[in-house]
Amino acid sequence: MQPAEKHWGSFLRLTSYSHNHELRCTPVSSAKRRHHRFSSVENGRPPDPADWAVMDVVNYFRTAGFEEQANVFQEQEIDGKSLLLMTRNDVLTGLQLKLGPALKIYEYHVKPLQTKHLKNSSS
Repeated sequence: MQPAEKHWGSFLRLTSYSHNHELRCTPVSSAKRRHHRFSSVENGRPPDPADWAVMDVVNYFRTAGFEEQANVFQEQEIDGKSLLLMTRNDVLTGLQLKLGPALKIYEYHVKPLQTKHLKNSSS
């Protein structure tokens, strides 16, 4: 296989991959991490959820396995900034989703995205 170059998180870059599944990673400098945060696209959308358009939010939830619920985010025109402002109550009752998926969406997706955004904004 040809050597690949792919970002893994913000700290390591995959520099090669062999046929026996051996990964070789190299550290990415802090300057490149800062540049990466502002200029790259991850899974077809900006890495900072605050920069996501409505379709980025929709595609995020579709990719996470919430196809039906993703349509509600589109109908309600929830973009990244709106997503980061949502409370637990907004997700559980405001979007009129079934309780099970709504709990998972908030606890495993919205809340972690908010936490990560706040952490990145303060550094």
